[in-house]
Amino acid sequence: MTRFIQLHLLVSYPPANLNRDVLGRPKTAKMGGVDRLRVSSQSLKRAWRTSELFQDALAGHIGTRTKLLGQLAHEAFVKAGLKEKDADTWASKIGLTYGELKTEKAKKYQNETLVHLSPEELASFDQLVLTISSKKREPTAEELDGLLHIQHAVDLALFGRMLAGKAAHNTEAAVQVAHAIGVHASAVEDDYFTAVDDLNKGRDETGAGHVGEAGFAAAVFYEYVCIDRDQLLKNLGGDEALVQRTLRALTNTALTVGPSGKQNSFASRAYVHYALAEKGPQQPRSLALAFLKPIDDKQVGYGEAATKALAELRANMDKVYGNCADAKVEFNVLAGTGSKAALVDFVAGD
Repeated sequence: MTRFIQLHLLVSYPPANLNRDVLGRPKTAKMGGVDRLRVSSQSLKRAWRTSELFQDALAGHIGTRTKLLGQLAHEAFVKAGLKEKDADTWASKIGLTYGELKTEKAKKYQNETLVHLSPEELASFDQLVLTISSKKREPTAEELDGLLHIQHAVDLALFGRMLAGKAAHNTEAAVQVAHAIGVHASAVEDDYFTAVDDLNKGRDETGAGHVGEAGFAAAVFYEYVCIDRDQLLKNLGGDEALVQRTLRALTNTALTVGPSGKQNSFASRAYVHYALAEKGPQQPRSLALAFLKPIDDKQVGYGEAATKALAELRANMDKVYGNCADAKVEFNVLAGTGSKAALVDFVAGD
């Protein structure tokens, strides 16, 4: 029995600012007594979900996140010539179906939080708005209840959905994504940069036309992803073919797509250089313990040392706990062993 699929990934980024904190500097976390670079799980999931690779592979099965449903309904009603009072009341009823509405007058039809809808649910919304606009009548309770229904969008199935007050339509996430963490200590540095006014020619001043600072840092990151295959199959209505397509898309994306923060400034694009995929019904576990002591091996380099530390911890955990997975596949770019294709086939297989 497969049930759990675990991905352990190592990826090296040169100077970058992939995921910024409130001050615009790279996010960090203290681990093992030293400061590490960090990329939040939210940043990773958004990068994967919105990537061209993921979107193309699963076209027609991806949901939409928005706060604007009530506002879109109101705009359609006004355009259709409904009375302002009716447009206001009926758009508010539709918006409230998805959650609380904002209190500001300029945004009163917008939801307080993002609503994640499947393509089927978005089609139901469009149809109801069209019906009300053409028949110029109030939506019925049954029609409003029908806006949220059974759906099989892959991003909702993977990452879940929570609707306050609509628990029946919540979706339990089939995938858990850890914050990516640097395997060694990193210092966040400042890039002092200037821009020149091309047309100034010394006319007003001889200095730069603009001066600024941007934080950056570099690190080898450990990323951990845990997939509950049984939950994913349930979330996708038992569609095994769609499960396999989804696992292929997710794995291909996780291996090759990173956050887009400050890419135009740093071009910090990277592929995973070491990947380990595991399958089995055993209780999942991260291998982040391998990096509790920061990697500091200047002879072979961080990449090789991190791969070695990961393999040693995995072997030691198997010795102590028994086999923590039934099967595994890996590739190592630095050693030139394994292949992405074989690992993706392993993950997607039943």
